[in-house]
Amino acid sequence: MSDTPSPDPTWLRRASFAEGISALLLFFVAMPLKYGFGMPEAVRVIGMAHGLLFVAFGMLLLYFGLAARWSLFRMAIALVVVSIPFGAFWFERQLGRNP
Repeated sequence: MSDTPSPDPTWLRRASFAEGISALLLFFVAMPLKYGFGMPEAVRVIGMAHGLLFVAFGMLLLYFGLAARWSLFRMAIALVVVSIPFGAFWFERQLGRNP
């Protein structure tokens, strides 16, 4: 057993939550604006933010997963879960309960 403390999941939880919010904004605000009102700029702006947040989440997941000695399978499952609508919120809650 190693005496190394487990890394703090706070930033990963925040990134998951922010990614979830950006996905909701993309699906429920930007896409209706694009297809309902002919405003494609909304998808371009919110989509870019969502993409950047997803990449940031992926980088934090890799950092945290390696530091916490997660298996590659567990990290891959986390990446898939946050890709599902509302999955990022579930992941954030689970991480708070069991890092």
